[in-house]
Amino acid sequence: MNASPKLNRRHLIGLLAAAPVLTTLPVQAADRGWMDLRVIDRQRGREIPVYEHRGQRWIAGEPGVRYAIELRNRTPERLLGVVSVDGINVISGETAATDQAGYVVRPWDRTEIAGWRKSEREIAAFHFTRISRSYAARTGRPDDVGVIGVAVFRERPVVVTPEWPAPEWQDPDRVTPYSSRRSGPSAAAPSVGTGHGEREFDRARRTEFERLSDRPDEVVSIRYDSHDNLVAMGIIRPRRWHRPDPFPGEGRFVPDPY
Repeated sequence: MNASPKLNRRHLIGLLAAAPVLTTLPVQAADRGWMDLRVIDRQRGREIPVYEHRGQRWIAGEPGVRYAIELRNRTPERLLGVVSVDGINVISGETAATDQAGYVVRPWDRTEIAGWRKSEREIAAFHFTRISRSYAARTGRPDDVGVIGVAVFRERPVVVTPEWPAPEWQDPDRVTPYSSRRSGPSAAAPSVGTGHGEREFDRARRTEFERLSDRPDEVVSIRYDSHDNLVAMGIIRPRRWHRPDPFPGEGRFVPDPY
C-alpha cells in the first residue's frame, strides 16, 4: 500500500473497509454497535434520509449533490474506521481492503469525510454523478459502485497522549495485513456513482493506532442509487400524484378565533 494517505476532517485514522449495506418511510440512521455511519447532503446541510430494505440501508443519491460521510464514535475509546466508497479506499485510492489506511475517531466524537484524500491538506470532493463519470468507473473499477462502507477497529490499550485538533490517519504499513469483503443481495444495476470533484482545503495529520484485532469489530455500510431506481426496487414508495386545487376549502365560512 502506498505510504501517503491522510485523513479527513476533524479527527480519525484508520484502515479501510468496503461493505455494501419494505419500509416506505425513511428512518434515522440506526445507532448500532461501535460506530454510526451517516451520509450528509453538504448543500442542504442535513442527513440524507435512510430507508431500510431487506436488512440493508439505502439512500437516494441526487446527481450533482456534494456529500460527506459522517462517522460517530459511540464509545469512550478511540476507534479506527477504514472507509470505502464504491469499493475504493477514500485515502489511498486502492481497491478497498481492511488492512489499508483509514481515519481515527476520538472517544464520543464525530468526523466528516467529504472527499478523496489528495494530501494532508486537500481532498477532491465527493459528489453523486452518473456511473460513467464516477471515480470508480473512470479508474476501471465499476463493479462495486453504489456502496459506502466502514470497517471499525478497536485500539489495543495504550498510554494516553494529548490530543491535537487536526484529524489523524494511520499508516497501513504498521498494521497486520487482513483482507475481507462483504457483499449484499444483488440488485438492479445502479445508475449513480461518486465522482472525483473539485479540490478543497481539508487538513489531516498522521497518527499511530495499534488494532486490538486483525479482524474488524464491526462493518457498517449504506448502499445508494437514484431515487427512481429505489422506487422501482420497492425501497421508496412512489409519490401519489395530486391535482392541485386552487380553492381546497370551498364551501366553508370563516370560523371564530380561538
